[in-house]
Amino acid sequence: MPSWAALGMRERRVCFEAVGNAVGSDGYGRIGLAVQGGSRSDAEDGLAITLGVEEEFFLVDPASRDLLADPDVRIFETAAAHSGPHKISRELLRTQVEAISRVCATVAEIRAALLETRRIVTQAAETYGAAVMAASTHPFAQWRAQATTPRERYERFTTTYQESVRRFLIGGMHVHAGFGDPDERIRVMTAMRRHLPLLHALSTNSPFNGGHDTGFKSYRLNLVGNLPRTSLPGPLWSRAEYDRLVADYQRMDFITDGSELWWDIRPSHAHPTIEIRICDVCTRIDDAMCIVAIYACLIRRLLRQHRDGALPPEPPTEIIAENRWLAQRYGVVAFFGDERGGGRKDISDLTDELVEDLAEDARALGCEDELRHARTIIREGTGADRQLDLYRLRRLEGDTREDALRRVVDLVLSETQASVGDAI
Repeated sequence: MPSWAALGMRERRVCFEAVGNAVGSDGYGRIGLAVQGGSRSDAEDGLAITLGVEEEFFLVDPASRDLLADPDVRIFETAAAHSGPHKISRELLRTQVEAISRVCATVAEIRAALLETRRIVTQAAETYGAAVMAASTHPFAQWRAQATTPRERYERFTTTYQESVRRFLIGGMHVHAGFGDPDERIRVMTAMRRHLPLLHALSTNSPFNGGHDTGFKSYRLNLVGNLPRTSLPGPLWSRAEYDRLVADYQRMDFITDGSELWWDIRPSHAHPTIEIRICDVCTRIDDAMCIVAIYACLIRRLLRQHRDGALPPEPPTEIIAENRWLAQRYGVVAFFGDERGGGRKDISDLTDELVEDLAEDARALGCEDELRHARTIIREGTGADRQLDLYRLRRLEGDTREDALRRVVDLVLSETQASVGDAI
């Protein structure tokens, strides 16, 4: 039997999981100019892409490590006053803050924007006695202790969806991309669906809920699924088809507008973009940038394939949904259904293939390092893996469940702080 030291991270994580189970577990439009990090041919050929990222963070009491149910309002006011070209705003729960980047023309610009928005939020929080947590659930906070932000939209949702919204103690990362024309955006959105499970697996960062190891690398999607109009959209082939669907929802008084379609990927209601919403918020900026890079590279590749009439046939939505479930359950140790050969395929092999397939697009977009970082995430694990590894190690070394969970909070807070590095 191999020694512990000889085991790789993936094998160690499987061992830890077994032990854990035993213990109990503003206008993102197209651009028409060549930009640094891209290529002049992209602008000339209509392949230019603009990008923007929304990240939702928790505000934590540094002493108790619990969430601040009603944080100092000056945190939001100060962050908003210093947001510059970005936007800092409240979210559904008072303990949350949302950072929305400016419109960016390159992946490199997005990295700078995320450093700026995280620095703004972190500095404002620290000034008024809070710490910032970049994770999609808090390890032990209780949803009953939280308060809703006073806003008509949120109050209406609470009245309609009741406990499904009251339990919505989660945060996510949404990536916008502006490209092509309206019909091309819809067709690329449909072709992107098969890649969403992998993107999600690389972002998984919500293994705990209410003080318990949920057994999922992303429990956030379980909570999202309690609302209607979530998960995967069906295949759509034109903007007109999408508009008809929205009109049908409106005609039956299901929604007021397209912003109430909470799919994993959707056309933005406010901007001419396609927005992926499936991902957990990443603690480390390098991991977030990997998601952005893969998404941008896939858009460029799928847009080229569409224009060449070479988009691959669409798999059934139900099959994509199976891989989606495997991603949220197992993260980067998942074995996805293999569309080509049948059976299951290690996510590591699928990632290697995708990195190779997207190499040309990554060169054109200037994000080769960010794309290759996917292999590092597979090898070293996601935020969920680091949380679970620490929790299980502390339990094995004798910590109580409560103490181990507090150690996990400390880990996420320190990594969130470290993610902005010298920017603070």
